[in-house]
Amino acid sequence: MLEAMKALIIDDEPGIREALRMTLKGGRIDSVLAEDGETGLAAVEGRSDLGLVFLDIRMPGRDGLDILKEIRALRPDLPVIMISGHGTIETAVGATKQGAYDFLEKPLDRDRVLLLARNALEQARVNRENRQLKEREAARILGGSAPIKELLAAIDRVAPTNARVLVTGENGTGKELVARRLHDLSPRANGPLVDVNCAAIPKELLESELFGHEKGSFTGAHAQKKGKFELADGGTLFLDEVGDMDLAAQAKVLRVIEQSRVERVGGAKPIEVNVRIVAATNKNLLEEVKAGRFREDLYYRLNVVELRCPPLRERREDIPLLAAAFLAEAVKRNATPPRVLDDGAVQALQREDWPGNVRQLRNVVEQLAILAPRETITAEDVAGIARSGAPAAASPGDPYRGARTFEEFKDVAEKDFLLRRLEENGWNVKKTAELLGMQRSNLYKKLERYGLRKPER
Repeated sequence: MLEAMKALIIDDEPGIREALRMTLKGGRIDSVLAEDGETGLAAVEGRSDLGLVFLDIRMPGRDGLDILKEIRALRPDLPVIMISGHGTIETAVGATKQGAYDFLEKPLDRDRVLLLARNALEQARVNRENRQLKEREAARILGGSAPIKELLAAIDRVAPTNARVLVTGENGTGKELVARRLHDLSPRANGPLVDVNCAAIPKELLESELFGHEKGSFTGAHAQKKGKFELADGGTLFLDEVGDMDLAAQAKVLRVIEQSRVERVGGAKPIEVNVRIVAATNKNLLEEVKAGRFREDLYYRLNVVELRCPPLRERREDIPLLAAAFLAEAVKRNATPPRVLDDGAVQALQREDWPGNVRQLRNVVEQLAILAPRETITAEDVAGIARSGAPAAASPGDPYRGARTFEEFKDVAEKDFLLRRLEENGWNVKKTAELLGMQRSNLYKKLERYGLRKPER
């Protein structure tokens, strides 16, 4: 709903922040305040209820244009209105060319503030609805094999209930798609679907990520942050790779399940939450229980219904359909010339064991769409790529073969390296930058340079 979307105000002047807050309140628009760019970025990363940002151009430390680039990388569909003082109008106009929605000149005019805010929130609402439609379209589970038919039938039976679901299966088998379909077919479909990659978040940060924190509750807590449980209120919380959660966090998740309420780190007031939990793992949790690495009581709380995603080698008859769909997507996404798979190429794909399952097949097909020298993709083309999904330098499907100079080779290698690290960390840009020892702003610049974006589910 439009009324539930809030405006984020990023400005170092308390008077401007308060004036904007009061103006928006008069227009029945709630606000979140941030005194600097870093606090504002934390809010953009940690909140799903933001529909608009007011951003001052001139601030101590990092200026608004730098923050604008990061917001655009984090949330390209989030409208940003720049606030400009005397002498910065030309800069503000330039900011609109960099993706800003519009700009306001100080002193702020109340009527123009409300007009821009309402228009921007309406655009945000439309963007959100379009994104949800795309996500639901992307959540289609393709295939007509017996294992897939059984899985789809089971999803259809359990989705309308409130039962907690444990989705099991190897990496790349589509556990996220199962979670999305469960959500879309449930009475909670109009609520949020919030996902947490338990393997990608350091254990010392997991509690804050799940339950939120109050401002000042620990070093680096520059602003209040809602946890994933709060953000998923009224919807579904997807705990991906739950088998990698440490025992301390498991105990706290169990308590939330039993009490239906959370407490933020540094907070004293319990917060009621109404959340359906869907968990996923590529591990055998019963073996993890026996080894003392997973709580037995939590396992039985999560595993009310278990849904198993079959590996691709058990559903080879689905490969022609999957490959054709992935090829069409890759051609459209990368603006490459049209491509078709001949019978030999399809048969070659079906002969592979696919240890990376559907995800590996998708990556291989995308490489074929980009690297195949002719419109028709043959078994020979497949042979150069399919074995690893990232062929050795001497193979005919070498991803570096199009590099004519050493600089071009380095660009291809860097893009591939960054993509792999981002995927390993669940596309958490902040964590990836920290692990790489890189400034987050530099990483954002590289993402923009190489056109790297978090894939839509």
